[in-house]
Amino acid sequence: MKNYLGLNHIGASFSVFAALLVIAFSPAGAQVADIRITTLGSDAKIPLSLRELTGGATAAEKQFLDVLRADLARSGWFTISDTAPVVVLRGTAKAAGSTLETRCEVLNQATGKSYFSRVFREEATRAPAAAHAVADAVIEAVKGIKGIASTRIALIGSREGKKDLYVVGVDGQDLVQLTRDGVPCLSPAWTPDAASLFYTSFVRGFPDIYRVDLGSRVRTRAVAFPGMNTGAQVSPDGRLLALVLSKDGNPEIYTQELAGGKLTRVTRTLNAAEASPVWSPDGRQLAFVSDTTGAPQIYVTGREGGKPQRISFQGNENVSPSWGPDGRLAYSSRRLGRYQICVFDPRTKQDQQVTSAAADHENPSWAPNARHIVYSRTEAYSASIYILDTMGDPQLKLTTLKGDWYFPVWSPR
Repeated sequence: MKNYLGLNHIGASFSVFAALLVIAFSPAGAQVADIRITTLGSDAKIPLSLRELTGGATAAEKQFLDVLRADLARSGWFTISDTAPVVVLRGTAKAAGSTLETRCEVLNQATGKSYFSRVFREEATRAPAAAHAVADAVIEAVKGIKGIASTRIALIGSREGKKDLYVVGVDGQDLVQLTRDGVPCLSPAWTPDAASLFYTSFVRGFPDIYRVDLGSRVRTRAVAFPGMNTGAQVSPDGRLLALVLSKDGNPEIYTQELAGGKLTRVTRTLNAAEASPVWSPDGRQLAFVSDTTGAPQIYVTGREGGKPQRISFQGNENVSPSWGPDGRLAYSSRRLGRYQICVFDPRTKQDQQVTSAAADHENPSWAPNARHIVYSRTEAYSASIYILDTMGDPQLKLTTLKGDWYFPVWSPR
């Protein structure tokens, strides 16, 4: 397979890393039928009506109501219907001057329960953001689960052959380009406060780790040891960085204190290479990829090391783990010649394949609601970002602009 990133100078010891990069940036096969989702659970949808939430006299009001309706439908928890609704939204969305004010009460029409009655204010020019906030509040009040409408997704875009870092809303809107280097880059990772991103870039000719502040857009080079620096992932408490370094030979997993810089080596597999570390929700463990058996598989170890435990056994290769907030791990598994998304439940020690179409489904990342997964899907020599619902709702194609899109990662709340 052709090395599209020009990594031949790095050396054979980085086989896992190079393989993952080639997988992420290489074209796939012919056009195929749409994806088929195997559900991991079910939850009856709640009929919800917005008929009594009035507005729409101005462009901002209409945009707010349209986005709110789409957010609630996309969440998977509701059926938007005015026929015998269980949940009803009442109130007004009114733009006055530069402010959009929404007075909203959420009622259970079956029981008479009022979930909340609140006033939301936002700039009229930010009507979508106002709608996202209301949608998240409704979902949390009715389902007891924080919504994801206000979250964002970081991703790598390749447009006209130039690769850069972007962020986009979970509805596919408000795409923002963060870098303009036009060089190979990969593996973005959010900080727990969603204020900045770590990622790997070849902007200086070698794979170093950078940090981008989303407010100021200031970028700093965070890790630049001799050799390869990649796979940065911030611990849930925001104190440690898990990463892959080759400074001592072949690629190994390390952790580094963000404040003091203290480095701790986690793995010691001299005849293999490691990649893609991810933290468990409690920050006590790391899942990662190793080719110690001759092919990349997924292992779990303690944050300070110890004997790794292999968790993937199906498929020729298993890569790109993502540890969900409920403890399940999603990953990409090569089965019958294609990469499919699978989910491993550590409680049952079982995995389940949740995609099956003849396309490559890679780099999964859990949403903070533990229901949705964002991933990169490659077919007909084109890579796009999709969101799948593990409870069975239809997939959503997130990226519709020209170009190829890779390495999506869902932001925290």
